[in-house]
Amino acid sequence: MTTLVLPVASLCWREVIRFCRQRSRLTGALLQPLVFWILLGAGFSASFHPPGTPDGMAYGQYFYPGIIAMVILFTAIFSTISVVDDRQHGFLQGVLVAPISRATIILGQALGGTTLALAQALLFLVLAPLAGISLTAASIVRVGVVAIVVAFGLVNLGLFIAWRLDSTQGFHAIMNLILLPMWFLSGALFPATKTPIIVEWIMRVNPLTYGVAAIRHSLYLGNPEAAGQVPPLSLSLVVILGFAVVSFIAATWMASRKELP
Repeated sequence: MTTLVLPVASLCWREVIRFCRQRSRLTGALLQPLVFWILLGAGFSASFHPPGTPDGMAYGQYFYPGIIAMVILFTAIFSTISVVDDRQHGFLQGVLVAPISRATIILGQALGGTTLALAQALLFLVLAPLAGISLTAASIVRVGVVAIVVAFGLVNLGLFIAWRLDSTQGFHAIMNLILLPMWFLSGALFPATKTPIIVEWIMRVNPLTYGVAAIRHSLYLGNPEAAGQVPPLSLSLVVILGFAVVSFIAATWMASRKELP
């Protein structure tokens, strides 16, 4: 057990320490979603009422759960790009020769990114009253659990991509091609109802759609109708748990390949 816990905890703690020493990551991960929320919320509030939501719900309130997902997404991007830096500076090669499995390495890195995503998502919950959402202890705990599962899946997806890349430019290009469209078509900006059939089906197979839906359900425990026409909570939890497991297996498989670029 010690041979598993110690390296996992060390790699996890290293991600936290690195984050604390890079204040720009905290600024980018929190301020950019905040700017999105303020600008888009104010811009669409007068002209767009999300279908399937209760009358009187402002767009900024509808958009708020999607912003929490955006915080988690950006944390996943920023945390996994460190893999490319570790390879360039030789740290990754030093870890690979240690007597631990690749799954242990991936787990430590993933838990580090997940910890950072959870902390930032919970910090962003402070703004919930400004969105017109009343939080309870149960809803905060529920959002925290959902954030852990979604973040673990997204961080592992980022590790799957970053493990084979040797440049930050290539990493950003692929992230912009995959992760950002995942967020756009997750129900964060608009619901799947009354969209073109192709867009609707893309949103149905997008795992982040169910993560955003689970966040909505968690925020509105006392008023389920306010969550809108989204997948049920039970289905959403099953999908994001499956996504987390599959992405971890995929990242471990990618790391287990013998050759490195």
